[in-house]
Amino acid sequence: MKNFNLNTYVRTNVLNLKPYSSARDEYKDISGEMVFLDANENPNENGVNRYPDPQQKELKTKLGVLKEVSEEQILLGNGSDEILDLIFRAFCEPNIDQIITLPPTYGMYEVLANLNAIESIKIELNSNFQPKVDSILEAQNNRTKLLFLCSPNNPTSNSFNSEMIEKLISKFNGIVVIDEAYIDFSNEDSWIKNLFRFPNLIVTQTLSKAYGMAGIRLGICYASKEIISILNSIKPPYNVNELTQQKALLRLSNLEDTKNEINTILQQRKWLKSELESIQFVERIFPSDANFLLVKVDNATRRYNELIVKGIVVRNRTNQPLCENCLRLTVGTKQENIKLITALKQLK
Repeated sequence: MKNFNLNTYVRTNVLNLKPYSSARDEYKDISGEMVFLDANENPNENGVNRYPDPQQKELKTKLGVLKEVSEEQILLGNGSDEILDLIFRAFCEPNIDQIITLPPTYGMYEVLANLNAIESIKIELNSNFQPKVDSILEAQNNRTKLLFLCSPNNPTSNSFNSEMIEKLISKFNGIVVIDEAYIDFSNEDSWIKNLFRFPNLIVTQTLSKAYGMAGIRLGICYASKEIISILNSIKPPYNVNELTQQKALLRLSNLEDTKNEINTILQQRKWLKSELESIQFVERIFPSDANFLLVKVDNATRRYNELIVKGIVVRNRTNQPLCENCLRLTVGTKQENIKLITALKQLK
């Protein structure tokens, strides 16, 4: 995007606010043994009696090396949902501004838009689950601040065409948020490598999927230093707790385990697809770049309920645009996938 001026997109009250300074922010340039009498904490050491690092410096250092970005280009949140909410609050004026989403897509974009009193303009994907680039660009106006691209997309499981994404980032008169929650299961490159080219680009990722850490709630935002600085100014001071930081550091210190788990999931995805092709009421299995498959069946609600009776929970997406009679099947363990296929083969 040419001539991008970030300040014209930031809410005036956010630009002018003085960020809250936590006790732990005030001595960050001092090293050595310290006696902490500043934050009204319980002084008795138990591992979590102190407030966590509000800027998660050690964790950002590790992520910066892994993703080849500076620490100043990283924001961490209590799950990706907190990060998305911060983006809304930084750039969208309630009851005035708009966003654009591309259904079928991740439902929290719509929830957060409603929560923040922001109008959501919906431009459905085409029949191949790809963005309608021209329609999206035609729909924007001077109140359209954010465009959300989920790639690989949930629930369709495919990645968006890279040329389409580039055109959207280049031509959209606002900030483009690419949600890469499932990028580790894809052969496509992350758009993080293009941050230096596009000052209006934000990329979000998570440790919930490929890293198997949904329970610790750690979302990650990559963007320009300027965007990260704005988001840092409005985030809660201790939004990522100590236990989450410790668990994330431990997991990121053993990337070989993560790679092996990803490879196993991809192998199981291939096996699951092959087995599903033999199920008589399965009408279509959509290409997947994620850790799940979108499957069109004869009657999604009926099949969903039948699987529930057999103790298997999948996601019925039949009410989503373009997903009539579609089930979303997460790739489980080998034993779970066998149980799923066995159950499906028993259905008439």
